[in-house]
Amino acid sequence: MTHTRRSFLQIAAITIAMTASAWSFTSNAADVPGGKFRIGIVGSGKVGSTLGAAWIKAGHEVMFSSLDLEQDKKLAASLGPSARAGTTRDAAAFGEVLLVSVPYSAMPQLGAELGELVKGKVILDTSNPVPGRDGDVAAKALDKGAGLATAGFFPGARVVRGFNAIGFERLQELTRKQEGKVGMPIAGDDASAISVASGLVREAGLEPVVVGPLGMGRFLRPGTPLAGIQTPDQLKNIIPTLK
Repeated sequence: MTHTRRSFLQIAAITIAMTASAWSFTSNAADVPGGKFRIGIVGSGKVGSTLGAAWIKAGHEVMFSSLDLEQDKKLAASLGPSARAGTTRDAAAFGEVLLVSVPYSAMPQLGAELGELVKGKVILDTSNPVPGRDGDVAAKALDKGAGLATAGFFPGARVVRGFNAIGFERLQELTRKQEGKVGMPIAGDDASAISVASGLVREAGLEPVVVGPLGMGRFLRPGTPLAGIQTPDQLKNIIPTLK
């Protein structure tokens, strides 16, 4: 079987499973009326604060966390009663869904600290390994593939890789427009996690494009054919060419 055909079959399988399993995920979250989630933000910098603000506007509850709790408290206060601040452990315990947006060098420590708190939860991994900044951790992640490497740090969590291939400035601009005309590539192995992530991508003003399983997350970073501002159709045309 060729690589291209295998990729198509993997994407098709995920899409079919998403339809079958999306209801079961939301029905298990009985304490979240109307399909809204408690979202924990681990790393409330430019990306984390931008997406957290968009999701609060969409009706979710969000807890921000970072190395600067006082700044997180100010951020939460500016966003209204659906926002709050806490430690990274607080955010991991609070969130039914977690956004992890930190320098990749922090991943091993976060996995050790939060591992038991995030088992079974959806983790949106926005972090890009940069060897010049993150050292050996990044080099190993690039060799393994960033999505698979992140999943290795959080065993039992349902990792979806996304929000990696568009720069912060454009991401902030797009979340404000809420037009949904720009594609956001995502990758993951769990169908219900993909379904949840897809909804959150749309609520951030973008259109999700499933690239394939988590191993394809290696393409979701700057410098790859999927990076930058592209329409969903443009991304779909690129996916079969990836090797």
